[in-house]
Amino acid sequence: MLRKTRPLMPLAVAATALLALSACSAETSGENDDTVAANGGGSQGTLSLQQTTDFSVETDEAASALLPSEITERGTVRVAMGVPYPPFIEVNDDNDLIGVDADMSIALGAKLGVEFTVEHQPFESVIPSLQSDRHDIIMMGMNDSKERQQTLNFIEEIQAGFAIVVAKGNPENIKTLTDLCGHSASTQKSTLQAELLAELSEECIASGKEGIEVQALPVAQDSQTALRAGRAQAYIVDAPVAAYTARTAGNGEYFELVEDPENPQGFNPVYTGFGLLNDRTELTDALQAAMQSLIDDGTYQAILDEHGMGSLALDSALVNAATE
Repeated sequence: MLRKTRPLMPLAVAATALLALSACSAETSGENDDTVAANGGGSQGTLSLQQTTDFSVETDEAASALLPSEITERGTVRVAMGVPYPPFIEVNDDNDLIGVDADMSIALGAKLGVEFTVEHQPFESVIPSLQSDRHDIIMMGMNDSKERQQTLNFIEEIQAGFAIVVAKGNPENIKTLTDLCGHSASTQKSTLQAELLAELSEECIASGKEGIEVQALPVAQDSQTALRAGRAQAYIVDAPVAAYTARTAGNGEYFELVEDPENPQGFNPVYTGFGLLNDRTELTDALQAAMQSLIDDGTYQAILDEHGMGSLALDSALVNAATE
């Protein structure tokens, strides 16, 4: 995971930077490393991708022709995906993978005429898994940034900001990141969110306020548990995940989302997409063409609508759209 050290900044600017640049992406349970076959088959001990959006996709021959020969010969695109990370990916009662990226994997595979096979991969090791040629692409709700573009190309999936989840009723009256001064905030480790929360805490102290107790925890579920148990007063995460958490945890009775009506995509939206090594130009071109084909035939919008993310849709298939 790419990291960088930044000079400390004024408190309000640090809050904005946290929302704009946070690298939170997928996280995982870490409980298994099973292969997931997009064709619904697979050997004993594997999981299947289960389509939940109603669509039927035909192969786009022009997009398929752009695939590099090693993908065509292998017949598969190997995907690193954190399991679970709803609404991007989760496991249903039948032990199948469902969610936005399950549907996107099936749809992209159909467009390209190849199988997408998925393995669980912890977030902090996804880039090394590409560099070691274990996987071809990361599908984990990963946020694009200029820093990450030094290593990766991004096929953008959505544009979304970041949000704050608090206990139901918002007992601490937290409305912005600067309100976190003097409180405890949980987030996922190995992300810019954790790094920038630490910087923001120092700015809290420098401005005469109490610092933030930052809890950078292994997986997203741990951060939710910390908030539920009262060990943290806020949970910072990508807007789609925040909305899903508030809507579903305890049937909507545990948490609520700190929302800004003027920013329905979340605070300071950033691009989130599928990452692959930036020397994989042929695969990048093929995936971009397949994504554009899904946008053109309405499948892309249908998938996002099905999973409550329709407002985050893009008008065209973009590559490396982040400018910061």
